[in-house]
Amino acid sequence: MMSFRIGDMVDNKDSGMLKGTQREIACDCWFTSQGRTIPRTIKVMSEEGTIQTINEIRLLSTDEKAYSGIRTIEHICIINANGMELTVKLIFTKESCKWTLVKV
Repeated sequence: MMSFRIGDMVDNKDSGMLKGTQREIACDCWFTSQGRTIPRTIKVMSEEGTIQTINEIRLLSTDEKAYSGIRTIEHICIINANGMELTVKLIFTKESCKWTLVKV
């Protein structure tokens, strides 16, 4: 007799490959007592080698995803960088504890 577990299929849904230009960043993040992650400040290195600190982050949504089997927490945010508002994804990779910025 074969049984099916639909919950496993839903839980293991993979989002495929992460699309867009990815940049490694440093992120100051608040981890709540309920396990939520809330990015507070990010630091991005420019192509010239200078570090830009971004404190204005407006969190729009947070979702747990898997990209090619790698578990992540994806934050859709609006950031203020050099006077311009940009919509970005801030992605926390659980396994390596690294942060990535992807322009939307």
